[in-house]
Amino acid sequence: MAFGAMFIRLCNYLQDPSLVAGFQKLCGVQGTFSEKPSDSGDKLSSGASANDDGGTREYPRQRNHSDTEENRSRDLGNGSAALRSREAGDEMQAAGCGGAADTARAKPLRKNSLTGDVGNEFIINNKFLFYLFTFGTELGNEMFFIVFFPFVFWNIDSLVSRRLIIVWAWNLFIGQSTKDLVRWSRPASPPVVKVEVFYNSEYSMPSTHAMTGTAMSFSLFMLSYGRWEYSFSFGLTAALSWSLLVCVSRVYMGMHSVLEVITGFLYSLLILAAMQPMLDGIDGFYATSPSAPLAIVLSHVGMGLLAFSLDSWSTSRGDTAQALGTGVGTALGTHVNHRLGLLTDAPLSALPLAMPSVGAGLVGRSLARFVLGVAVLLVCRMAMKAVTIPALCRVFGMPTGDVRRARQHMRVELPYRYVVYSVVGFCCVCVVPFVFSLVHLA
Repeated sequence: MAFGAMFIRLCNYLQDPSLVAGFQKLCGVQGTFSEKPSDSGDKLSSGASANDDGGTREYPRQRNHSDTEENRSRDLGNGSAALRSREAGDEMQAAGCGGAADTARAKPLRKNSLTGDVGNEFIINNKFLFYLFTFGTELGNEMFFIVFFPFVFWNIDSLVSRRLIIVWAWNLFIGQSTKDLVRWSRPASPPVVKVEVFYNSEYSMPSTHAMTGTAMSFSLFMLSYGRWEYSFSFGLTAALSWSLLVCVSRVYMGMHSVLEVITGFLYSLLILAAMQPMLDGIDGFYATSPSAPLAIVLSHVGMGLLAFSLDSWSTSRGDTAQALGTGVGTALGTHVNHRLGLLTDAPLSALPLAMPSVGAGLVGRSLARFVLGVAVLLVCRMAMKAVTIPALCRVFGMPTGDVRRARQHMRVELPYRYVVYSVVGFCCVCVVPFVFSLVHLA
């Protein structure tokens, strides 16, 4: 009984937003909060379903921001907030806490993906940590993986890349679904400084950034160790560094409590431990089974429908659809490659694979493959987007003139993400390697 009480107290302590604010202050992040914050920024709207006639959609998790002069001033960091922040910066500089070269005013790099909120200004007193943790949080973003997976597939090891995508899709699906079951809000601001606001309207427990950063780093280590020649200590150190950098960056950004990051880290290790023994069988089934195409489509669409029924629509559902769609495309591409003999894995007799010597020729060919491959994927994505969204709008009777508004509707956004990224994943695995063979870059 005493242990249970101690555990609850520990969890409450790790969930305390003041712990996040204290870490941010230690790292040189200073907020510019106004003296009279508007209540509208801290309340969640009651929510309403989207109108079929293209009306404005309200989201249960969306934060209201009335278009008042006070709120505009607060969002831009003007008035008394800006004055106090400058005075505070001057005081810290005079006290020797940071010179002018290491102190800067900043705003979140990207506005909120759901509400359009651009966030408040803040003061950075340690630029090195700001850039370090900005890089760290990007290591857990979907955009990083959109670049990372193709590079590994085209230039390093297609087998490792395929299986990383399987882990990524399942990990993100489980993490986002858990968020919609637990339904914890983001750390309160103030006292927390929102260095990032892109995902601020979404639920918070567990941290899916921590989950994907941990899953990708440790999966890469476990899939490549023994297959490639490198030391165990090097692989483990690299995996831990990647994972911890992503995890700590989420606290620095003010997006997660310490408890949510620790939970995401441990949750991801648990999922990875369950999936790792099955990866070889899953990948083999995708490649060789005659029933694989049907099973791939039904399983990924079924997972999506299950996840999207747990809570109201938000952009996190779009991210999940994007991951599941990418998984469908790469799995179908793997099946086609095996059937046509277009791309084969290294035989077991060739293992372990030796690290090639890095030279100008290797770097040049790798960059050429990457640039050409990304260009093909971008063209494919643009073409599919131009076709899919207007078609879905016509099917559901929505205006086709405003793409951004149309994508606020679940019936447009989810099929769009599935279709477009399924095609992109298929092109990455099957079409782009064929293009490489035509231009002698295979």
